[in-house]
Amino acid sequence: MSAYPQVKFHFQVEWGGTKIGFQEVSGLDMEIEPLEYREGSSLEFSKINMPGMVKYSDVTLKRGVFKSDNEFYAWMNTIKMNTVERRDITISLLDEEHAPVVVWKLKNVWPMKIQSTDLKAMGNEVAIETMVLKHEGLTIQNE
Repeated sequence: MSAYPQVKFHFQVEWGGTKIGFQEVSGLDMEIEPLEYREGSSLEFSKINMPGMVKYSDVTLKRGVFKSDNEFYAWMNTIKMNTVERRDITISLLDEEHAPVVVWKLKNVWPMKIQSTDLKAMGNEVAIETMVLKHEGLTIQNE
């Protein structure tokens, strides 16, 4: 029996709303910003590099548009001056038994942007809406 890598099309998103499916999730990455330092009496005439602050990408969720489903917009409408409803979001890559294989946990998430579907009279596609999220932390667990 040979082992195969996991497929990326079987996943779920727990986002604090009604259990709905998403077509696509992107932006699950983080980067450590480097710091350069050199102290004056160092025998090396070059800087050293050390890890600095963590920088997180915005996360994008895409899903089909459904009649009378306004959850994206209701969450966006919680934004008032200096306040917003924040949620913790869990994204899980699933195996064939629907068990999590890799889990991404986002902390203190809030909606930054909503993009409605484009409209085309000659199109033959599903209507897709997009939400871009800001967050304050990403942890990754390999189950």
